[in-house]
Amino acid sequence: MTIKIPTIAEIKEKLSLPKPWDSVVIFLLNILIAIPLLLIEHQNLIDLEWVLHLDRVLIFIVILVGLQLLLRLVKTIIILIIFLYVIALLYGTLFGNYGFNRVFEDYRYMVYSMSETPNPQDIIVAKLLPFPNKSKIINAVEFSNPKVRNFALSATTKHFREIKQTGEIRRMIQCFAVFKEIRNRWNYVNDPKGREYIAPATESLQHFSGDCDDHAILMSACIKAIGGTPRIIHTGGHLYPEMLIGNKKDLETAIYYIKEVLFVEESEYQQIYYHIDERGQIWLNLDYTATYPGGKFMSEEILGALTFN
Repeated sequence: MTIKIPTIAEIKEKLSLPKPWDSVVIFLLNILIAIPLLLIEHQNLIDLEWVLHLDRVLIFIVILVGLQLLLRLVKTIIILIIFLYVIALLYGTLFGNYGFNRVFEDYRYMVYSMSETPNPQDIIVAKLLPFPNKSKIINAVEFSNPKVRNFALSATTKHFREIKQTGEIRRMIQCFAVFKEIRNRWNYVNDPKGREYIAPATESLQHFSGDCDDHAILMSACIKAIGGTPRIIHTGGHLYPEMLIGNKKDLETAIYYIKEVLFVEESEYQQIYYHIDERGQIWLNLDYTATYPGGKFMSEEILGALTFN
């Protein structure tokens, strides 16, 4: 019995969609890719202020044409990948995991966030690049350890206890109390030469000393221990913690308490620094270089974000 091995042309034909559906799929994919690329170009190129923003329209057309030509060159492979992706999303939708609705929401939030930030490319880069020492850092953020929890509780009784609030505002104020206590006691010390040392949160509690990643780990652990949502930002040569504030209305509340109630002297005449993620959520800077929550970034670039929900 002779087994016939299909040729490359036959394989390509079997994997191809019938016309005109192949062109429709490629064009829709083109649009989905072109919109984020346009936002990046819009933020990074000089606005020529042409009538009706025709310069931006021309850029969008150039992006569409270039992408269309590129995608058609690898059409068969792309259609196969899309088919497998749709199957995975169908499975996720049926069994309650990552499905079609989550993809739509994530894409919508990504586009919204890219339109709001001066560096929209950072959002895409943050999703693509690996986070350094990710597993070690996750293990080091010991938010459930009693020593971490007890320290965080002591900070909330030491600072701002007289501010009577409830709910989310109370939680935010208590997280700010944790920031103040760690910020006041932190002593920056370099890692051993030629080695990246990741200190667990409980270890940093002994001397309140270490480098930027040790500070970010301790701050994140303590914020998480009292109900806040922290994340650690990777910029290439620096790690620092941020705290989830919420939406723009929540940010206004945070700014009021920072500048008018809790950190009046430290934040006087100063700007509040924050990031908006792909879901439109606002994160406030809690770096050790800042003297108040939302202080100036040491490095604003984002190459990765590790969130502790």
